[in-house]
Amino acid sequence: MKYIITAKYRSPAGELILGALGDKLCLCDWTVNTEHRRLIDKALQRHTGASYMPGRSPVVQRAIAQLDEYFAGTRRVFDIAVEITGTEFQRTVRSALLDIAYGTTISYAELARRIGAPKAVRAVADANATNPLSLFLPCHRVIGSDNSLSGYSGGKRAKEFLLELEQKQPLKRGNNGA
Repeated sequence: MKYIITAKYRSPAGELILGALGDKLCLCDWTVNTEHRRLIDKALQRHTGASYMPGRSPVVQRAIAQLDEYFAGTRRVFDIAVEITGTEFQRTVRSALLDIAYGTTISYAELARRIGAPKAVRAVADANATNPLSLFLPCHRVIGSDNSLSGYSGGKRAKEFLLELEQKQPLKRGNNGA
């Protein structure tokens, strides 16, 4: 049996659950929305064939250290190996999130254009909404075409917090990532 080793992380924006499958991070999700959590858990376990087991792993420990640096303003880029799960389309959308620069935002329509599916805005939004690797695949950087902070699994306050952190805070000494 395969296991996703999980641990909770308290961030300044809210509580997250982290999970590692082998040597890759496969889960970083907000715990605030239990319905959303069930949806993410079901899909992640289906795609990986693994069950959850609380504990610590070197990957989770590195993820915690990098999240601490991110929230302290000393890290802009995460360099943890991640397991991008989902359907082929969802993996394409989620991979494209890595190309959104720290401190910037794009619209769902722009993300759809970037992956070559300009008419698939709703499907892109759905893939973004079910991203199991929040922060590491920065779905919080995707906003509505009208600049609204539409849907975020951590809630609107968490999304606002993350965007403000990235847009208003210059990188402090330590420079982990460009």
